[in-house]
Amino acid sequence: MSEWNKQQTAIVVGCLLDQRDEERMRLSLEELGELARTAGVEVLEVITQNRERVDSAWYLGTGKIQEIAELAVSLDVDVVIFNDELSASQNRNLEALFECRVIDRTQLILDIFASRANSREGKIQVELAQYSYLLPRLAGQGNQMSRLGGGIGTRGPGETKLETDRRHIRRRISELKQQLDDIVRTRQLHRERRKKNHVYQIALVGYTNAGKSTLLNNLTKADTLQEDKLFATLDPTTRQLALPSGKEVLLTDTVGFIQDLPTALIAAFRSTLEGVQEADLILHVVDCSHPDFEVHMEVVDQVLKDLEAEGIPRLVVYNKADLLDTDKYLPHPEDSIQISALSEQDLQRLLNRVEGIVLTGYESVELIIPMERGDVISMMHRAGLEMEQEFSEDGTAYHITIRIKPDEPMYGRLIPYMVNPPAINEEEW
Repeated sequence: MSEWNKQQTAIVVGCLLDQRDEERMRLSLEELGELARTAGVEVLEVITQNRERVDSAWYLGTGKIQEIAELAVSLDVDVVIFNDELSASQNRNLEALFECRVIDRTQLILDIFASRANSREGKIQVELAQYSYLLPRLAGQGNQMSRLGGGIGTRGPGETKLETDRRHIRRRISELKQQLDDIVRTRQLHRERRKKNHVYQIALVGYTNAGKSTLLNNLTKADTLQEDKLFATLDPTTRQLALPSGKEVLLTDTVGFIQDLPTALIAAFRSTLEGVQEADLILHVVDCSHPDFEVHMEVVDQVLKDLEAEGIPRLVVYNKADLLDTDKYLPHPEDSIQISALSEQDLQRLLNRVEGIVLTGYESVELIIPMERGDVISMMHRAGLEMEQEFSEDGTAYHITIRIKPDEPMYGRLIPYMVNPPAINEEEW
């Protein structure tokens, strides 16, 4: 059986710093275990040590590290996973001591992303993040990688590329950034076209595994990958969604957020998350059944702040409410809704709530446009206005109903054709 086909095993190691919040640390270690499971690794032991600061050479004290090395041999594990990002020197020291692979939280997440990237953009972003992380750590990597062979933490650029010189790596990083810039420019043109055509855009954001993909699938009848694993969705997916009134909007699923997301990944995937900045409405999906959902919400709020997306209208969607304890307190009662993405009734309530937000400020306007003014009809089509249209009984005019905001430039041009035009305030003259 090859190393990739058998179940790999691991020891997870964490450092409990005096100034670190214990509850947040517990969550971080639990997530590391979930990340390992997502990567196909079984965690056999979790080892922690309380310290004032991380040891610059060994991460933990030498005695504890020696103890972990002996445990790794006795359990015959494939990998030891450290909860914090290791420096190049720490990684070299630990690799030399342990008889198995040593990786950190960042490498584990990079490994998962590498295995799940499907689109060209996703693969470019992952490779860019891999190289950005590995460049300062190239010294001494070659011998250890050839000694240890394949396995977790080696997906992505691969051994051959890692053994090339720094100049080649820097050149490849430059090439990847250029390719990514080209993709971003193309996407930006598409976004501008949607804005010009008044296409309403909704972004799904949330902590990883909050149920965003399930919600997208069940609302739009799409077939996006949905699994009970962290980072099941990596590539952004956009689908058309019809609201109860018939108005169509675009709904975009995004990569899930996580505590302590590696800097290299944030930089590489920023272009994907820029779509959130262009949204007209953000649906913040929360797994309200998770014991640490409030910490998850804080992480997402911080990412949205970093993206300068705080001013965009937002609705908190407390998902998995069917698994929720009845007496559990949920914040944001006015700007939130509790649902189960598996309930048709709940989905309908959500659609009604979203439509109320989408149509805020819109007026339903009836128009009578003479048959000879086809240019007005064409102008409305170019503006992306959704119309209900029928002919008058005598066949001399179009009867049209539209939804439009009074502050839109098109509104004033249509006043002469309105059945009930707005009253003119004489003080405005």
